[in-house]
Amino acid sequence: MQEQWDLELATTLRSKWWVFDSALPYLKASGNGVVINLSSIAGIVGRSGPAGYIFNDGYAAANRGISLLTETWARIGAPQVRVNEIMLGIVETRHGEKTRGWGLLTKEQKQSLIDHTLLGRTGTIEDVVKAVIFIIKDAPFMTGSILRLDGGYILGCEKVAPMPKGVV
Repeated sequence: MQEQWDLELATTLRSKWWVFDSALPYLKASGNGVVINLSSIAGIVGRSGPAGYIFNDGYAAANRGISLLTETWARIGAPQVRVNEIMLGIVETRHGEKTRGWGLLTKEQKQSLIDHTLLGRTGTIEDVVKAVIFIIKDAPFMTGSILRLDGGYILGCEKVAPMPKGVV
C-alpha cells in the first residue's frame, strides 16, 4: 500500500512539477507558452461508485493535487504562459478498453462504468486531441482553468426528474 502511494505521487504529481519547473524559463521566453496538465476525475470521485474498481487512494489524491498545481502555475506563468488542465474521465487509453486494467474488470464492472457515464461510452483519443487543440488554438484568454472531459461521469448519470405540480 505504501509503495503504491509513493509511486502515484512520484509519477502523477512530482514528475509534472519537475517538467514544469525545468520548462518554465523557456516557455516564458517564448512569450506565448501553453501548459496543459492532464489529470483524472479520480481527483474528484476518489474510490466512490464504479470508479472504485479502477482508482486507488494515492492516485485520487495525486490527481486532486494536479488541480492545485494548475492554478498555482497559471499565476506563476502569467502573462507569458497559459496553464490549463484537462481532467479526463474513462478514456480508451486511460482506464478504458485499451488498457491492462480494463481487462481485469468483469463484464458487469465495465458496464457499470459505462452506465454511470451520461454519454454512455468511454472517451477516445480523438476526444482528447480536440480538447487539447481547443485550449491551444481557440482559448487564448483561458488560464488556470480545468476542462472536465468525462462524458458526464461526474454527474453520475442522474436523470432530472419532472417538477411536481405546484412547485415553481
